[in-house]
Amino acid sequence: MNKKIEKLKKELSKAVIGQEQMIEGLLIGLLSEGHILIEGVPGLAKTTTINALSKALGLEFRRIQFTPDLLPSDIIGAEIYDPKNNSFKIKKGPLFTNLLLADEINRAPSKVQSALLEVMQERQVTIGDESFTIAEPFLVMATQNPIEQEGVYALPEAQLDRFMMKLVVEHNSEAEELEIMRKAAAKSFEEISTILTIEDLQEIKKALGKVHIDEELERYIVQIVASTRNPAKFGMPTLEASIMFGASPRASIDLYKAAKAKAFMRGNDFVTPADIGFVVHDVLRHRIVLSYEARAQGISTDEIISTIIKTLPIP
Repeated sequence: MNKKIEKLKKELSKAVIGQEQMIEGLLIGLLSEGHILIEGVPGLAKTTTINALSKALGLEFRRIQFTPDLLPSDIIGAEIYDPKNNSFKIKKGPLFTNLLLADEINRAPSKVQSALLEVMQERQVTIGDESFTIAEPFLVMATQNPIEQEGVYALPEAQLDRFMMKLVVEHNSEAEELEIMRKAAAKSFEEISTILTIEDLQEIKKALGKVHIDEELERYIVQIVASTRNPAKFGMPTLEASIMFGASPRASIDLYKAAKAKAFMRGNDFVTPADIGFVVHDVLRHRIVLSYEARAQGISTDEIISTIIKTLPIP
């Protein structure tokens, strides 16, 4: 593993017990300039993790609690009239930050979701007549609660596609929960120190860019994504009835970038099929639209992806 990444993970462990998958996902997103969607019940250290990451890197962090009465101007900002100068001035919203936690994104109406997702894609926002570029690095970690479904606005597939990965976060193990309970009760969690700078992050990104991926593996990535659209072509006719819509070309790009980041974090300067296997579910699970028949039978997108990986020949 890259020494700086290892050092960063060690620092984060002061505040976050377990949850390696979420930490790795956030780091992959940060290094690959992709955004992360997390599905998990409350109390799984989502806010703690991204806050700890911001402190360890010396980055600005903000959190927005999405609610049904939220307006686009509440997150983007607005023009405000200044009676003293008889003019309008710009008040920037909370998304002008480095790390943004969009908590329960599916609780806000589609206009707010679209405003945020447009900024995620374009890396800029227009307020009045002025356009502002969002400073790098910029990472959005959005959360969804899988339990409460009252008063939620599901993200359309086109908007979900803007997220590089969707992580499904589970509860900690009993041993980890015991440690969390003891430390929380004794208030003995250590403070996070800033151990890396934005310059260090840029160096890591440069090193990541040098990670080699073989042409056969590039074709393998494209085949994985293409088989979600036309499974019969790749010897999986039984999946035809289960998939309504497959993944977009953006999935190929994100799988490529995520595999390179995973290889880099494992300490390799080349990508292996295992690296693709480690991230393929996270990259594709929110991009496949299941048919009504599949949903009625309780088939999940993860099962579809597993079938594809087992069927396609590995280079």
